[in-house]
Amino acid sequence: MRTLLLCLLGLMTASPDLALAQMKLPTKAAPNAGEVRYFTAIDGLMAGNADVVLKETRQGKTVTAAVLDVCYPAEKGADRKDRFVANLTVNGQTLTGTTQSLGDKLPVTIRLVRKPTGDSFEFRGQISVGQAVTDVISTDNSDLSEKEFQESQTTDDGIAADPKDFTEVSPESIGVRVKLDAVLDFLKGLKGQDLEVSLSSLSVSCDAMRAGEQTIHVNIDPERAAALVAKAKSSPGVVAAGWTSGGVEMDRTIRFAAADWRDGDRLNRDRLAATVSGVLAKTLAAKASASAWDANTGKLKITLKRPSRIFPALGLTETIEVTALVAPDKPGATDRLMLWIGSPAISTSDEASGPKLNLADESSLDEEGELKDDNGSVEALAREFKGQRWDGDTNGWK
Repeated sequence: MRTLLLCLLGLMTASPDLALAQMKLPTKAAPNAGEVRYFTAIDGLMAGNADVVLKETRQGKTVTAAVLDVCYPAEKGADRKDRFVANLTVNGQTLTGTTQSLGDKLPVTIRLVRKPTGDSFEFRGQISVGQAVTDVISTDNSDLSEKEFQESQTTDDGIAADPKDFTEVSPESIGVRVKLDAVLDFLKGLKGQDLEVSLSSLSVSCDAMRAGEQTIHVNIDPERAAALVAKAKSSPGVVAAGWTSGGVEMDRTIRFAAADWRDGDRLNRDRLAATVSGVLAKTLAAKASASAWDANTGKLKITLKRPSRIFPALGLTETIEVTALVAPDKPGATDRLMLWIGSPAISTSDEASGPKLNLADESSLDEEGELKDDNGSVEALAREFKGQRWDGDTNGWK
């Protein structure tokens, strides 16, 4: 039932702005305006995949007006959502209405019978979207007050426009909240740039459809992150831009003086890569094979190799890959750098001369190939860089 209601909200014929206006909560009720109540858990709609909000205005126990907002998958198994919002006609316990979905412009017809059952409510009837007809049978539904509904709808995309440092947000992870009608142009503006856009952030959620705003997540070299944030803030339709949480884990991060690792205003990346590779080669008892800086994200990928101990006589080789990120410890001018080091990931192969033994490593599928023990690599790096480790107990550097 909940899925069906959510689907109904998404298929409204009115414009998105009008749909949003219909669901907008008044800041103060007018005299004799009645009480506003909400249902957000009507089960069964769209095979249980719909996000539904039914808003009722009541005078005492009598419903005087109702709006049904349904958001649902536009296609089976697809991430794309559609939505309709319908103003319902109230005739006793019967709620009826017609509208059109906002995305696919499908006709929507609603007929529901609402019945109080003690402290809860029962809904029965039918909702049709295009050629699809859903029988609604939903019992034991509880309603929410306007305050409870508003609190349940509060979302936080974690964007920090001006963070004091990079201990709670990641230096390479940028979030940009954009009005829905401006998202396409904003994304087109990112084409050809050295950065990565999170694929999952391209899907418009039901919350985004109702808010009229979508948050796009971007990974970029920390040296260019501030410039991207500044540019995004001045772009049409952008509501907010800043740093968000990302891949940096503080317990695998060190902070150290920047002076010896910069050439002017830029990082000495060759020296940094050589130093990190040298430390890892010692702690992991391996030989550094390659290192490369990602032009999009600024991350350093280090590859090391060592003999496998699984079956020494076969002469198998373990390949170890480690990702690192070097960035300022805060936005703006600073004399400190941060180094985050990811957990090593290993794979085993036959690199000996002659015919090869093909190997299937099922354990790497379960544990993503990550080593549980990196032989104290983070602590060794802290010593080499004369850096500080993060203290999770005090939430400060030590």
